[in-house]
Amino acid sequence: MRFGAHVSVAGGLAAAVDYAVSVGCECMQVFAKSPRQWNARALDPEAVAAFRDRCSASGMGPVFTHTAYLINLGSDDDGLWERSWRALADELSRGEALGAAGVVTHVGTRYKSAPERTAGRIARGVDLAWTASGAVETRLLLENTAAAGTTFGDGPDELGAVLERLDAAHGHTGVCLDTCHAHAAGWDLAQSHTWDELLGAFEVCCGMPIELIHANDCAFGPSEHKDRHAWIGDGTIGVDGFRRMVSEARLSDVPVITEMPGEAPVKDAENINRLKRLRDGVAGS
Repeated sequence: MRFGAHVSVAGGLAAAVDYAVSVGCECMQVFAKSPRQWNARALDPEAVAAFRDRCSASGMGPVFTHTAYLINLGSDDDGLWERSWRALADELSRGEALGAAGVVTHVGTRYKSAPERTAGRIARGVDLAWTASGAVETRLLLENTAAAGTTFGDGPDELGAVLERLDAAHGHTGVCLDTCHAHAAGWDLAQSHTWDELLGAFEVCCGMPIELIHANDCAFGPSEHKDRHAWIGDGTIGVDGFRRMVSEARLSDVPVITEMPGEAPVKDAENINRLKRLRDGVAGS
């Protein structure tokens, strides 16, 4: 299990790798464009080459990107839906250019006028995006939600329903499990049995497709549907919940990314170190 953080690219892509190394990242996640805009300039080829060279030279990886927050593949507004899958296609193309192992996305909201059509609507958008992107190596990872409001994708059942309906993107799509979101949605990861139950549910629905973990503690309790990240061990999942995560054999090869509030570099260095200490403790025992 390798640990890293979502890091800023404000100083440039190559500088983001240097920062990641400095705080102890073994893997990393970045935005390939502004997360709050539909459109962005094309990636600069020289910057992309420098980023890939720096990752290779430092042994950084795997690398992931996260899509813009505007994407809503479940919308029943045809214009927004098309704009969303085209934006996802662009994100996949950017991830491919950067050598990303995966592109993480939220799937959006329920299909308001016919909720039973949501999974199929999302799957169709994913298929169109995958075909248009030209991606080959980069995988698409669907992230679970905290089940707040009308959001879709709160766990194995809903994400599995999307995965089983895929056509063109079948075999190229997996899951990014966010621990804060899962806890907030009702999977109480502070309890000793929950990790086994959650992974078992993913195995039943779709063969345990988790390819990335966003390891974030939760500032609120389970089933409160509040997506508020806390530092590892400081929230309601707690140290023991994350110790169980790093002890789970089914997750031993799954990379882990933190997405923490607070000031850099302390927030990243401290939370990565907390996870590494748990890993070392488990290995020692």
